[in-house]
Amino acid sequence: MAELKWDQVGERVYETGVDHGVLYLPNAQGVYDSGYAWNGLVTVTESPSGAEASPQYADNIKYLNLISAEEFGATIEAFTYPDEFALCDGTAVPTAGVTIGQQTRRSFGLSYRTLKGNDLLNTDYGYKLHLIYGAQAAPTEKAYNTINESPEAITFSWETTTTPVEVPGFKPTASITVDSTAVDATALAALEDILYGTAGTEPRLPLPAEVIALFSGTVTVVTPVAPTFDTATDTITIPTVAGVEYFIDGELVTGTVVITADTIVTARPTAGHTFAPNVDDDWLFEV
Repeated sequence: MAELKWDQVGERVYETGVDHGVLYLPNAQGVYDSGYAWNGLVTVTESPSGAEASPQYADNIKYLNLISAEEFGATIEAFTYPDEFALCDGTAVPTAGVTIGQQTRRSFGLSYRTLKGNDLLNTDYGYKLHLIYGAQAAPTEKAYNTINESPEAITFSWETTTTPVEVPGFKPTASITVDSTAVDATALAALEDILYGTAGTEPRLPLPAEVIALFSGTVTVVTPVAPTFDTATDTITIPTVAGVEYFIDGELVTGTVVITADTIVTARPTAGHTFAPNVDDDWLFEV
């Protein structure tokens, strides 16, 4: 393990944006088999709550902390929403063009995408898919303002709570996140076909067990091999390891490299591969 370095080339990662929103309505069996494009998403603010410590005292000391259950909530803000969302917003349509409020609010599922960037590829670096289950929207304000010299389109906003769904082998959850930079590309494409639909196939929101099964076994664990160093010629020899790439200052390197200053070589897994926890993936060579 080499000395810790900050803000190395290619490692300045950030997240931004929100798009590709899809509303899913469950059937009587709780299967999210109907999906509708949600245009005009402005923000989705994830708001987990709970997981609060409740200290317990005994023997004149703080004996332990009990942690309350964690819940997932979110605030959705958008310029518009699918017509089908009216059922989730407590609105019914007794006849075409006429709506009535204060009706039973239907639960729904949601998926949306956020972009993942770095200092080399900007937002082309990757993205995350967010899947939300068992959501229910609460009534919120709608402010209609007069048109003036600085007109703005109004945005609608909904506070949502969730009811978790089962996850085999884990506690129930209401949210799943899939990182495109860390999963198998073929499995990711299969998930997107399910979420967004294909010719002849309706979009749907798969439950956690199906999502996990899509990616299970698709990522191979590999172990990077340390480069070798010839002190007589100041030459680093980069090994060839399937699923592993080596970088110096963010630049991909192969074969042999002659250095004139202290140099750190960093290993990164390629798509469809990952390193085991705590594996050594960078090495310092001194001249």
